[in-house]
Amino acid sequence: MQQEMVKSGLKRERKIISVSTKRQLTIPQKYYDLLGFDNEAECVLQEDSLIIKPLQSTNTSEFSEQILADLISQGLEGAELLSAFKEHLKSIRPAVQKLIKETDEFAKSGKGRMSLDELFGEDE
Repeated sequence: MQQEMVKSGLKRERKIISVSTKRQLTIPQKYYDLLGFDNEAECVLQEDSLIIKPLQSTNTSEFSEQILADLISQGLEGAELLSAFKEHLKSIRPAVQKLIKETDEFAKSGKGRMSLDELFGEDE
């Protein structure tokens, strides 16, 4: 693995990876973890390069403040806070997808209307 210095002072690593016969790539685990990949990536064609980066969901940013406040109230700080925050962010998308699925199923059932409290749960 070759390392180079980039203008910003951060190290840049270069690694050769294989492309399967189905045109699939495997992101090295170190890069996957470091960049915070989940189950989707953004592919950008820029001149003669292909840039693959984690998909940054704008939906999760709406919850960031609430998540951080809750974790801080639990006494978390430093690396432990950061780790817990990342785990909580990963759980938002599956929760929203589950909510959409349940709502679709209810709509198809023809059972009538559902209140917001029934849909989202009652406030604490």
